[in-house]
Amino acid sequence: MSFLERSSTHSAQGPSPAHQTLPKAIWLSAKQMTRLATLAAIAGVCLFGDSGRHVLAKTGQAAEAKDAASAVDPDAVNAVKKMGAYLRSLKVFRVQGDITHDDVLEDGLIVQSNSKVDMLALKPDRLRVEVASDDKQRLYLYDGKTFTAWGKLNNFYATVSAPPTIPELFQQVQEKFDIELPLIDLFKWGTNEDDINKIKTAIDAGPTTVEGVTCEQYVFHQEGVDWQIWIQLGDYPLPRRLVITTLTDEARPQHSMTLAWNLAPSFNEAAFVFDPPPDAKRILFEGQTADATEKGK
Repeated sequence: MSFLERSSTHSAQGPSPAHQTLPKAIWLSAKQMTRLATLAAIAGVCLFGDSGRHVLAKTGQAAEAKDAASAVDPDAVNAVKKMGAYLRSLKVFRVQGDITHDDVLEDGLIVQSNSKVDMLALKPDRLRVEVASDDKQRLYLYDGKTFTAWGKLNNFYATVSAPPTIPELFQQVQEKFDIELPLIDLFKWGTNEDDINKIKTAIDAGPTTVEGVTCEQYVFHQEGVDWQIWIQLGDYPLPRRLVITTLTDEARPQHSMTLAWNLAPSFNEAAFVFDPPPDAKRILFEGQTADATEKGK
């Protein structure tokens, strides 16, 4: 499932004791973090930047903005495809994300939360993901054989045998344990799993900067969602910022992420292996059996 299709978030509950199943909600917070693969949004296709510059379609002509907003600019779509192809070509990377996420309360009020994600990936079979916020600190580790999730604040962890590749891992933990790991969309852009064919409006809003990096900003609309992406210009077409607005909720909740990339990170094999800290308590993922736990040792 792509982040563009995800809906409301879930709040975390306390973990279960050893050999009891872990409630979905405590790991569903990973699903919340994944949705965070989104950014400080703008409602509709509003073409004004933070600096007050008047951003229109590539022509820069106000008279053409209305027509552009109802059409798909092939250059904008191709830019996303090019970015996806480049991401799939990367063999190793570290990406850090600053995330903002809106939760809508029953009375319509919006509560905004912030978190950070730090991912180290070595394709095809190594992954380390840290998620941190005021009330959550999680570590997810994959070494090609086992997958481990550790809650740092409660010192509980669960481990299970894992398939041989990162894409298969994403599929397994989602289907078996209802876990969606953060930033999985970085591995899906340009594949059959993305939403590129659902785009109804695509606009190249022109050049801008993100954290001092020159980027091209693109604005998209598809059913239920407006989203924007800032793609680094030059030889490294990396996504630097992503902004999403959910249109199916009248509160128009927003999700945002700003990304910092390192394409030559330093690490060793220990970065992907879980070494339980003192007094850590082993528990089970929901749906995991004790036999599966033994195999994941």
